[in-house]
Amino acid sequence: METTTQKLVRPEPKPKWLRVKLPTGKKYTELRGLVDQYNLHTICTSGSCPNMGECWTEGTATFMILGNICTRSCGFCGVKTGRPETVDWDEPEKVARSIKLMNIKHAVITSVDRDDLKDMGSIMWVETIQAIRRMNPTTTMETLIPDFQGIEQHLDRIIKAAPEVVSHNVETVKRLTREVRIQAQYERSLGVLAYLKRQGIKRTKSGIMLGLGEKEEEVIATLEDLRKADVDIVTLGQYLQPSKKHLPVKEFITPEQFKVYESIGLSLGFRHVESGPLVRSSYKAQKHIT
Repeated sequence: METTTQKLVRPEPKPKWLRVKLPTGKKYTELRGLVDQYNLHTICTSGSCPNMGECWTEGTATFMILGNICTRSCGFCGVKTGRPETVDWDEPEKVARSIKLMNIKHAVITSVDRDDLKDMGSIMWVETIQAIRRMNPTTTMETLIPDFQGIEQHLDRIIKAAPEVVSHNVETVKRLTREVRIQAQYERSLGVLAYLKRQGIKRTKSGIMLGLGEKEEEVIATLEDLRKADVDIVTLGQYLQPSKKHLPVKEFITPEQFKVYESIGLSLGFRHVESGPLVRSSYKAQKHIT
């Protein structure tokens, strides 16, 4: 009987610069105990963020609202996609209590996309911002919002609530947007960011993942587009594949190349540029309010 032997192709191992040490320290241990004791939900823990120990020590944490099922199916994202559950209107108070228990100085709030809702979830966003302010009057906030399909009525609710920083990620370069963010549009995201600034948001922010097959000149063009939209802060980090079902990593970008992008970003006039293999959207978020 004839047999055919197939050669197994192993994925390229992660380079040494993507290996992280387990978080330690008294502050981290205290916060980890609170999260476990009260069953608090943070993106830091559920997303196994490599910067969790550093951020928690500095009093920063990220929380996700509007459930954990997204109406969009982006090729890079590990969040479940499908039919979301009913909105939990007690969620704003739960998030605010979590922030109080953890004694968070700077909170980053994000959400799934809720294209199933008439208001795209924008009312829940405002309720959450207001609840955090009532219970934690000294805590500052960054809101990492979806595009709300570019509908100004929904964006206006966030603008009126006036968080210290409003962020919306373009995620990738223009050429790859359709593949990486299937239901999103590159120009629409830029339009959202420009509108936020025109309507009075003092600090706007966006993020880019690298390693999906983009070229250096495309990354530079994206940075230039973000500056044209008057974005103040940009983050650049390495894309890591959440599962075999997601887009593969095409390239591991070196720390040296990230430094090049940081230098270019600063020369373009961004107020803050966080650029490195382990950088995520909320990395060093507490310093972006200045």
